Amino acid sequence: MKILHARATRHASRISRAQAIGALSLGTLAMGAFAIGALALGALAIGRLAIGRARIRRLEIDELIIRQRNES
Repeated sequence: MKILHARATRHASRISRAQAIGALSLGTLAMGAFAIGALALGALAIGRLAIGRARIRRLEIDELIIRQRNES
């Protein structure tokens, strides 16, 4: 009886180890996906800022051109 109990305990501990390893792997994948998503959002925000600055520069240049035309 003790032998059967020992085998069952070993089998159960193997399953729990495999489940623990699987859970850690899934957790690591989820953290990696979250990090990649955060980097992508950061890059998108930086790109939008750059586009906004470029538009402002264009408006300033247009304003200078209009002023120069009006002065001459």
